Amino acid sequence: MMREATITEADILTEVVEPNRPTLSPQLAEELITLHFNDGATSHIRELLLKNNAGTIKPAETTTLENYLRVGEFLDLLQSKARLTLKGNTSAA
Repeated sequence: MMREATITEADILTEVVEPNRPTLSPQLAEELITLHFNDGATSHIRELLLKNNAGTIKPAETTTLENYLRVGEFLDLLQSKARLTLKGNTSAA
């Protein structure tokens, strides 16, 4: 019996967002490009990454880090789609 490959949340979101299809309005695309983690979140992520690299991260912190990384992947997908939309809009002008 063949085993099915595990599909990640990022894989599923890629199927939903379709980052290679420029289907957003230019206004929405511009807004999405500006989204980012605030300074507090960025500092927390760095702290968690340092602990992870040092091998001192706790299980709850690992879960938090994984959550941040998943949100970051989702944001990357949206911004990829936004950049493609804006690039296509620029070349059409």
